[in-house]
Amino acid sequence: MNKSIFILSFLSLTISCFSQKVESSKKDLKQQIDNYLKETIEVNEIPGSAVAVIKNGRIIYEHYYGKSSIDDNTLVDENSIFRLYSTTKLITAVGVFQLIEKSKLSLEDKISKYLDNLPKEWQDVKIKNLITHSSGLPDIVKFEDIPYNLDEKEKWIRLYKKPMDFETGNQYSYNQTNYCLLTKIIESVTGLIFEDYILKNQFPTVKKGVVYSANASEFISNRVTHHVFNFKKNKYERFNADHGKIHNSGSGLNITLKEFIAWNERLDKNILLKKATKSLMWKQFEFINKKDDFLYGWSIYSTNNIKSFGFSGGYMTAFRKFTDKNITIIFLSNGYKFFNVEEKVINHLAGIVDESLIDKKLLVEEEITTAFFKNDFAKAKQTYFVLKDENSTLHFEDVLNMIGYTLMNNDRLNDAIKVLEFNLEENPKSFNAFDSLAEGYFNNGQLEISKRNYQKSFELNPENTNAKEMINKIDELLKSQ
Repeated sequence: MNKSIFILSFLSLTISCFSQKVESSKKDLKQQIDNYLKETIEVNEIPGSAVAVIKNGRIIYEHYYGKSSIDDNTLVDENSIFRLYSTTKLITAVGVFQLIEKSKLSLEDKISKYLDNLPKEWQDVKIKNLITHSSGLPDIVKFEDIPYNLDEKEKWIRLYKKPMDFETGNQYSYNQTNYCLLTKIIESVTGLIFEDYILKNQFPTVKKGVVYSANASEFISNRVTHHVFNFKKNKYERFNADHGKIHNSGSGLNITLKEFIAWNERLDKNILLKKATKSLMWKQFEFINKKDDFLYGWSIYSTNNIKSFGFSGGYMTAFRKFTDKNITIIFLSNGYKFFNVEEKVINHLAGIVDESLIDKKLLVEEEITTAFFKNDFAKAKQTYFVLKDENSTLHFEDVLNMIGYTLMNNDRLNDAIKVLEFNLEENPKSFNAFDSLAEGYFNNGQLEISKRNYQKSFELNPENTNAKEMINKIDELLKSQ
């Protein structure tokens, strides 16, 4: 064989081997993602979900799991439409910045520039305060006399009479009023119905797979059912609440995974916003309290000092961009049995795709949580002690407390008490561990032992007003017996 032929043959073999390794690596990565998602779905009995991972502009993982509707026995597929709930706010934020980019709106504009007859206390609130949840306005969803089914005009009349929550700009406080007002402002500026403005400017060529509706009972072809687990009946039931059109900008977008992927691609390619405008949107807002962290419409996260931006909604959907790593992860689901997993799934998948994004504490906490929900109590404790020994620098009081409360909220009170007793054994000097266990005993009707635990909690932390109030409440109950 002459030298040139030998070199070409060697190069061909090398490239072939490299390609095989790359393909093997891709398959291994997909298998890791698949294995993790299947276990998470199994443990939490998630009815259905759709997941995508995008790296360097390419879809490296896209998969559809389970049922879009348990009652109808239909499967999730690429045509399935998921309601994003509050993840919708990301799309609304982009819509606001499109107007800023066109000089039709400014973050420094007072909302009174666009809206008439506002209360005096609302006059100086600015666009930037709405989009960063720093407005201090009363939250429209937190008042019993402003139910979802109330006429919209009457909602505003009643809300205008409510007091401010805090000084505008002082702090972050998640608030649905902010996005209800952004709807009205966008409509005032554009002369378009809010939904038409968003669809025209962010989904201009989309014919199906994107629709606004905050009404879970409304029939929309291919929309997945929002399932809520009824522990008394031990089965999933359909969630049918109508939150009203007023909440479309904050929680009403319904979309397929494929259209969400395409939206992300337009965002990445600077079609929706220029690069400089995105940088402005992903800039940290300066709160007066100097404590809170939030961007302009986007949450900010940190994993091993690596920043990521995104949001989650309804405890079922999440979208996250790890911009420095050029990774985007989308998680959509339609229910959960025990506990919401959307943020944990995002973080875990990020660590699978890029080792620098592995959150060791998160992984261990996931293993502990899975153990207590998947196994009996004795086996779960064994798993816990093994993980504790392997991770001696980590502390697990919070995760045990969370497991206890999750079980308590899911009508597994006896199991919850076992976990909370175990948490106290592990953390005998924690006022919070005593407080949580006391709540478990109280819910189980064990008033005397509940009182003793509240008293111990109060001794460890005299500022624990909850413990003091509960001691008084228990005393009154014991007197009446």
